[in-house]
Amino acid sequence: MNELLQDLAANWWLYALIPFISAGVGFCTNLMALKMMFLPMEFVGIGKIGWQGIVPRKAATMAGIAVETMTGQLISTEEIFERLDPERIANELEAPLNEMVEDVVDEVMRAHQPALWAAMPKIARNRVIKRVKDEAPDLIKEIMEKVKSDIDEVFDLKEMVITNLMRDKQLLNRIFLDVGEPEFKFVARSGAYFGFMFGLVQMLVWIFYKGDWVLPAFGLLVGYATNWIALKMIFEPQEPKRVGLIKIQGLFLKRQKEVAEQYGDLIAAEILTPAHIIEAILKGPSSDRLFALIARNVKNAVDDQTGLGLPFVTMTIGTKKYNAMKNTAVESMVEKLPRALRQIEDYAEDAMDIRNTLKARMADLTPTQFERMLRPAFEQDEWILITVGALLGMAAGFAQLIFMFGGGS
Repeated sequence: MNELLQDLAANWWLYALIPFISAGVGFCTNLMALKMMFLPMEFVGIGKIGWQGIVPRKAATMAGIAVETMTGQLISTEEIFERLDPERIANELEAPLNEMVEDVVDEVMRAHQPALWAAMPKIARNRVIKRVKDEAPDLIKEIMEKVKSDIDEVFDLKEMVITNLMRDKQLLNRIFLDVGEPEFKFVARSGAYFGFMFGLVQMLVWIFYKGDWVLPAFGLLVGYATNWIALKMIFEPQEPKRVGLIKIQGLFLKRQKEVAEQYGDLIAAEILTPAHIIEAILKGPSSDRLFALIARNVKNAVDDQTGLGLPFVTMTIGTKKYNAMKNTAVESMVEKLPRALRQIEDYAEDAMDIRNTLKARMADLTPTQFERMLRPAFEQDEWILITVGALLGMAAGFAQLIFMFGGGS
C-alpha cells in the first residue's frame, strides 16, 4: 500500500494526464474518421494502396440514394412540369424568340440560298422574317404542351440529378455536410467527452494494475467505442422515447424540420434548377426525341408558311435542298434555344416551386424515411472508419506506455 501511495505522490501528474490524453485520442480518431468520409476528393496513393473519401469514391451509389429519396418520396417529374403554363412560357419567350428567329432565318438563307437572299429586297426579307416570328409563339406553346403530355419521353429526372452530382463531387459532399453539420460536429466533440470518461476508468485501472496491455487496449477501446456510440446517438432511437422525465430521440431525427429547410434550399439552388432541367431536356439522354419533336414542328411551320408556293419553291431549289434548309433551321434553333430559355428561369422557378415543395414533403417523412437522408454517408464502409479509429487509439496507447511510463512493468 505504501508503495502505491509513493507512486501516486511521485507520478500523480502522469496519472492525471491519462483522461485528457484519452479525450484527445477520442476527438482525433473521430475527426479523422469524418475527414476520411469526404476527403480526399480524388484517390491519393501509390498503385492500389491509398485512400479516397468514401462519399466521392462511391459517388454513383451516393447519388443514386439521393435521387431515390428525391424522386421516390419528395417530388415527381410530372408534378414539376404540370405547374408550367405553356401560354405563359410562350409569352415570356416572345422577345428572345423574335431575336432568335431573325438570326435563324438569316443563317438558313445565307447558308442555302445566299444569292437569292442577297438579291431579295429588304422589305421582302423582313416580310419572311415577320411571318416566321408570328408563328414562333404558337410553335413554342405547342411544343410545351407536347412536352407536358409526354414528359417521360424527353426528360429523365433521375438521370439529370445523378449526372449533376457525378459531375460535381464537391456538391455531393455538401449535401451530406450541410444537412448533417451539427451531427458531424457532435461526432468529433463526443469523441472527447466519451474519451475522457473512458480515460478515468483507464486511469484507475492503471493505478492498480500496470499490465503492458492496459494502455493499448484502452486506446483501442476509446477509438472504437467513441465512434460507435456517437453513431448510435445520432440515429437511435428513431421514434421519441421517454426515459423517466427525459424524452430521447436520435439527434439527427430531432432536427427534421430544420433539415427540411436546409435541404430544400440546397437542392432547389444547386440541383433541381430551371437551368439544369432545361439543359437535361436539350442535352440529356432523351434529347433525340425532343429534337425530333422540335424538328417536326419547325418543318411543319416552314411548310405552312410556304403554303401554295411549296411546289414552286421545291421545284426551284429542289426537294433535297429544301429539306436541307429545314434541317439547318432546326439545328440553329436547337443551338440558340438554351440562351432564349434563360429568359423564363425566374418564372419557371416560381411556378415549379421546388424549394417549398421539398421542404414540406421532407418535413412529413417518417423517421425511417428521413434517416436515409444522412445515414448512407456513415453506412458505406463504416467498419473501415471504426477500425481505423480503433487502430489509431491503440497506437496512442502504446505511445503512452513507452513515453509516459517507460514501457510499463
